[in-house]
Amino acid sequence: MRGFLLLAARILISAALLYFALRGINFTAIQSRLSQISVGWVLLSVIATIFQIFLGALRWREISVNCAAPLGTGQAFRYNMIGTFFNQTLPSSIGGDAMRLWLVKHTGAGWRAAAYSVLVDRAVGLIALAIIVVASLPWSYQLISNDHGRIALLLIDLGAISAGLGFLLLGRLPWSWLKTFWLTHHIYACSVIANQVIFNRRSGPKIAVLSLLIHVMAVVIAWCAVRSIAAAAGFEQLFMLIPPIMLITMLPISIAGWGVREATMMVAFGYAGLAQTDGTVVSLLFGASSFIVGAMGGLVWILSSEKTSQSDHVPDSLTQI
Repeated sequence: MRGFLLLAARILISAALLYFALRGINFTAIQSRLSQISVGWVLLSVIATIFQIFLGALRWREISVNCAAPLGTGQAFRYNMIGTFFNQTLPSSIGGDAMRLWLVKHTGAGWRAAAYSVLVDRAVGLIALAIIVVASLPWSYQLISNDHGRIALLLIDLGAISAGLGFLLLGRLPWSWLKTFWLTHHIYACSVIANQVIFNRRSGPKIAVLSLLIHVMAVVIAWCAVRSIAAAAGFEQLFMLIPPIMLITMLPISIAGWGVREATMMVAFGYAGLAQTDGTVVSLLFGASSFIVGAMGGLVWILSSEKTSQSDHVPDSLTQI
C-alpha cells in the first residue's frame, strides 16, 4: 500500500509539473513546431541515446571490476538497456538502478558487490556532471543574464560539487567509526571504491573520458531535438543549459523525470533568451527518445534469459511491468 501511495504521489507530481510547464505555453506554437518535425533528426536522437547507454555500459564495466562484480561489455550494455526500460516506470533512475542491481546479483555476485557497482557508477556520473557544470559556469553566466537564473545555477553548482567532493573525501577519512554503523559503512565503502576507480592511473583516464562523453551525448540528443523542429538554440548554448537541467532531473520526485525536465527546460530556455515554447518541445522530444529506447530495453528484458530462468525470483513490482 505504501509503495502504491508513493507511486501515485510521484505520478501526481509529474502531472503537476507538466501542467506548470505547459500552462503558459501557446499550444498553437507547439502544434506548429510539432508539424515541422524532421523524422530523420528524431531517429538520430534515438541512435544517440542508444550510444549514450553503450558508453555508460563501458564505464560501468570498468567500475564493476573494482566491486568484485565484473561484467562483460555486451552484458553491461544489455543490463543498461533493461534498466532504461524500468527508468520509464519509476522515479528518476531508481527503477533502472534497482533492476541493474538485481541483474548483477544474479550473475553470481553478492548483493553487496552488485549494489556497490551500481551506486559507485551513479556517484561517478553525478560527480562528473557536477564538474562539467562548474567548469562551464563562466560561460553560463555570459549566456544567462537573469539574476534569478544565475543564483539558481550557482546554488545547483554548489550543491552538486559539494555533495560529490564530500562523498570522495569520506573515503579518505581515517575515522574508524565510519565502518561501525550500517549506513556509514556502506557509504564509506562506496567512497573508497570511487576513489580507487577515479584516481587509478589505468582506469581513471578511461572513466573521465567516458563520463565526459556520456554527458556530451545528452547535449547531442537535445541538439538533435532542436534541429528536428528547426529551433534557434545552438549547440554551444545547449552545452551550457543541458548539464544543469540533467542535474535537476536526477531528483527522484517524478516518473522518469517527466514534468521536472519540462519545467526546468522551459525556465532555462527563458533565462537564456530563447523561446520557452521551444524548450518545452525539445524536452518532450528528449523524453520521447528515452521512451522509445526504453521500449527497446523492454523487449530486451522480455527476451532475456534472466527473465525466463529467474522470473520466479524477480520482485513482483518488476515482473508486473
